[in-house]
Amino acid sequence: MPQFSLAGASTDGRGGGGAGEPGRSGARAALSLWAPGVAVSRWSPAQETAARMGRKVTVATCALNQWALDFEGNLQRILKSIEIAKNRGARYRLGPELEICGYGCWDHYYESDTLLHSFQVLAALLESPVTQDIICDVGMPVMHRNVRYNCRVIFLNRKILLIRPKMALANEGNYRELRWFTPWSRSRHTEEYLLPRMIQDLTKQETAPFGDAVLATWDTCIGSEICEELWTPHSPHIDMGLDGVEIITNASGSHHVLRKANTRVDLVTMATSKNGGIYLLANQKGCDGDRLYYDGCAMIAMNGSVFAQGSQFSLDDVEVLTATLDLEDVRSYRAEISSRNLAASRASPYPRVKVDFALSCHEDLLAPVSEPMEWKYHSPEEEISLGPACWLWDFLRRSQQAGFLLPLSGGVDSAATACLVYSMCCQVCKSVRSGNQEVLADVRTIVNQISYTPQDPRDLCGRILTTCYMASKNSSQETCTRARELAQQIGSHHISLNIDPAVKAVMGIFSLVTGKSPLFAAHGGSSRENLALQNVQARIRMVLAYLFAQLSLWSRGVRGGLLVLGSANVDERCCKDKTNRGSGLAGAGQWGCCWRGDESSLLGYLTKYDCSSADINPIGGISKTDLRAFVQFCIERFQLPALQSILLAPATAELEPLADGQVSQTDEEDMGMTYAELSVFGKLRKVAKMGPYSMFCKLLGMWRHICTPRQVADKVKRFFSRYSMNRHKMTTLTPAYHAENYSPEDNRFDLRPFLYNTGWPWQFQCIENQVLQLERAAPQSLDGVD
Repeated sequence: MPQFSLAGASTDGRGGGGAGEPGRSGARAALSLWAPGVAVSRWSPAQETAARMGRKVTVATCALNQWALDFEGNLQRILKSIEIAKNRGARYRLGPELEICGYGCWDHYYESDTLLHSFQVLAALLESPVTQDIICDVGMPVMHRNVRYNCRVIFLNRKILLIRPKMALANEGNYRELRWFTPWSRSRHTEEYLLPRMIQDLTKQETAPFGDAVLATWDTCIGSEICEELWTPHSPHIDMGLDGVEIITNASGSHHVLRKANTRVDLVTMATSKNGGIYLLANQKGCDGDRLYYDGCAMIAMNGSVFAQGSQFSLDDVEVLTATLDLEDVRSYRAEISSRNLAASRASPYPRVKVDFALSCHEDLLAPVSEPMEWKYHSPEEEISLGPACWLWDFLRRSQQAGFLLPLSGGVDSAATACLVYSMCCQVCKSVRSGNQEVLADVRTIVNQISYTPQDPRDLCGRILTTCYMASKNSSQETCTRARELAQQIGSHHISLNIDPAVKAVMGIFSLVTGKSPLFAAHGGSSRENLALQNVQARIRMVLAYLFAQLSLWSRGVRGGLLVLGSANVDERCCKDKTNRGSGLAGAGQWGCCWRGDESSLLGYLTKYDCSSADINPIGGISKTDLRAFVQFCIERFQLPALQSILLAPATAELEPLADGQVSQTDEEDMGMTYAELSVFGKLRKVAKMGPYSMFCKLLGMWRHICTPRQVADKVKRFFSRYSMNRHKMTTLTPAYHAENYSPEDNRFDLRPFLYNTGWPWQFQCIENQVLQLERAAPQSLDGVD
């Protein structure tokens, strides 16, 4: 076991390092812990010679498609990433946050099994020859003194160098890390961690340093951040950089949100711009078991510039980035920032774990270095076409189903969902053409053909996507035609059927029992009758969707079942019922059965147990505005002209009788507001955290040129009345891809009651008082005006 001796903090400008040469094969990881107050132990003459020579380091970071609790698969992906990094000459490999067990284990973190299996995987990594002669930085949960921490475990040649616990936990939005972990609150402090016996047997160590410390190699100094710590007001990289740490690493579990990538890149480049240094960011990628998609974007930056960019969306399970960078560029960059150097002269030192190893080579003067590059961003439309498509692929292959069934209404939302499946097929074919054998194997398993090789996205789409148009006597020929033409252009297996016999049978049972026959409003019925008749159609479509998902492949002699796709956008998922709780209209333009999304969710504009009862919903976190832009994008990107007529058509549920053969019902009329207004309401409610009165005050200024105070008040009251009346629907929403920060999803992101006083008497009275005051003041402001 290595001896950890207390010694003084480094006094050189390189944070405890000079330069160095690579460790020899089987090089030992001799460690000592440096702490302030005691004389510094010196390197050997050979080490000092190496320290004077090496200056260029090759480092690696990665994005891995880990899966919660898939310990075997996670182990293999970690090993593959280390092997790739070594083959590219890297001497340090950084992986994503909690990569050993998968980030999304959630309450499984409470289980001792998760800790046990994580250490078993760590033991396998320590024992593997792949991990020799490279510093490996992996993530896993660790329990220290009966407290569970989210940790980095850094090791070299079967020796644990440092266990570094996370110090700032993500606990907002989709994150609940404080539920499972405790932050390490003792800055610049380490303790001895008693290693499990299985690890002791491999490392011959009884203990390892646990806490907030940095690594000092022969040639440089390395410090760790973990995900959220980069986003805090006073990130650890600030003080570490001032203390001479030259390489900062960040292991992240950061999920995709539209337009978020630029923020992530800005944080990294700004960190190295102000303080100099090299910054490595690793991230998870893919769907690891729930609503989130982790979008990679691994990167390597130095002194404010990006030197390596990872993909944001891809089907590759393992992606490794490497860069060769000159440490002298860091030192010269820092040397001329006098304000930084003044602060550094007063910085408190970090404990240093001395590592008998170098990241640089002895003779590296002629070694080429990486060049800076401009980060290439996706447009929001490209993000929509790629993110949910990759999420769908992970869900399909990991659920071991044979494909998807999508009720295709001829409206924008279900058309957008169909386009996402087609985009997924395009990504699969592209990956297979590039030689991705894992994707090819998954495709063959899904279609149950061992010799099949996908080349044409339309052919693949025909094998894994079944679309179904469910007509009624209230459906128009136009929507039927639009659905059929789109299905032909993407190549899906398309079914057309009529639900009228099922609707007639259900209503016949009701009439037989009650002796009453409800009527549509157009035929003289009440609003209660009208709403019930619409909901019957929507719910029957849900029943038929699941019947065909289970048996349509069987009827064609094909093995397996289908996942039912929902298509409710983020705005609708919060608006629908017009009258009593529990009832509701179907999603506009999308029939009710799997036709709406998160805006539908926001207002509840969907029928409970219709579109809220699909298996997964790839557009449930995307606004109607973004969806329309995405559909327009697909017309050109995928050459789908059928989408043009879908975009031009009014959004309608087609659940009420036609008027002279024409649609008499539209979404925005049903909701009492436009989709543009609904997007504004959603952002103010969730992102800006506004109640009725605050929202009214905000919109007075925003809409002052288009609405009177009375009109603004009416719109706000209508929104909150509908929202609160239908909040109960959020408890049954289909799991949806998370893409917007104003999602109303009740499972984890938007935690609110689902039983409200829908009159909001106090809040609405405050609004009314303010409106009356403004109306009284308005005539006075016109006095003296000719």
